[in-house]
Amino acid sequence: MSQPSRIPPTTSGNYRVLRTVPTYDEAQRIVDSLSDAQFPVEHVRVVGTGLRSVEQVTGRLTNGRAALYGAASGAWLGLFVGLLLGIFTVGSWFAVVLWGVLLGAFWGLLFGLVGHAATGGRRDFRSVQGFEAEAYDVLVEAEYIDEAATKLGGARPTA
Repeated sequence: MSQPSRIPPTTSGNYRVLRTVPTYDEAQRIVDSLSDAQFPVEHVRVVGTGLRSVEQVTGRLTNGRAALYGAASGAWLGLFVGLLLGIFTVGSWFAVVLWGVLLGAFWGLLFGLVGHAATGGRRDFRSVQGFEAEAYDVLVEAEYIDEAATKLGGARPTA
């Protein structure tokens, strides 16, 4: 059994801000530069600040699309179940897998339609949700902050 990770809280006095950058890619580049310079990066953390939830709408959801998405996900589940049952089949395992896919697609289609109809038209779109940060702080443990600043070749970080 593995030990849970013990990450000290961000508000602890053990960390100092090395740099604040607007994108995660820039924060990654800083950590990569420190790693390339043989800095012990296990003393670094990247913290997103000013988090906001972002939902990207990916398209309209119609009855046909709900049925299609349901059938596709049901077919995947049916394939898995068919393969699992096919292992224990004496006869044609291909027939078992095919029936699994077909039955999965049918039930997925049915549940996709029923699920979409249950929303009553209140959510007729598909979307992907995520989080974005306004900025990213590259934090370093206080005892390593001067070494990290030297390895980056920049000015001494502010306290």
